[in-house]
Amino acid sequence: MKLTWFGHSAFRIEFGNCRVMIDPFLTGNPSFKGDPKKAWEGATHVLLTHGHGDHTGDAPAICKASGAMLVANYEVCVWMAGQGVENVNYMNHGGTVDCGGFTTSMVIAFHSSSRDTEGQSVYLGNPGGLVIKAPGEPVLLHMGDTEIFGDMALINQIHKPEIGIVPIGDRFTMGGATAALACRLFYKFRTIVPCHYGTFPMLDQTAEKFIREMGTDGGKVLVPEIGKQVEL
Repeated sequence: MKLTWFGHSAFRIEFGNCRVMIDPFLTGNPSFKGDPKKAWEGATHVLLTHGHGDHTGDAPAICKASGAMLVANYEVCVWMAGQGVENVNYMNHGGTVDCGGFTTSMVIAFHSSSRDTEGQSVYLGNPGGLVIKAPGEPVLLHMGDTEIFGDMALINQIHKPEIGIVPIGDRFTMGGATAALACRLFYKFRTIVPCHYGTFPMLDQTAEKFIREMGTDGGKVLVPEIGKQVEL
């Protein structure tokens, strides 16, 4: 499994014949200086944790141009279909869907989910985390935007994720100390990739606090260079 981080919560995950874009906020992302079309070239799937613009990002354009399958909660899928996306795979909390080459399960995240239209927020279902399972590959959990919560222990018991993509930027998600507590207390990740930081001034700008709070488990933290592919 190969991973590329594009800043914020945007990732490309590659395995087998699958090129999976997760929360592809590329255009307008202050942390990403590359070509959005190059970043999503060959995309087969687009997975969304929730409906905020800094997560849906380029999803409509990617899906319409490539025919990639859109996987998200019901309300986000309905909204995306209204944007012209045809290949949608609806799901919600507790469910698992076959995506062709892998499955995606949606787990709880404590956050919100909406789109801002003409000064009003349009509800787009409940936010979630996404568990990706593919034959012969490590189980990956993208937590989405979330606070710490005790049922993370159940997510670990049910899905046993080995790779964790974890928000650490504070204000809208867990900060470094709380995110580290969540990882140490509830999960048994072998690799942890922090995200949702450094993008906007109001967020924590580095992963230093998170790594420090991880203590003796700090070696599990992988901070990829933006736009550079790494092997998991």
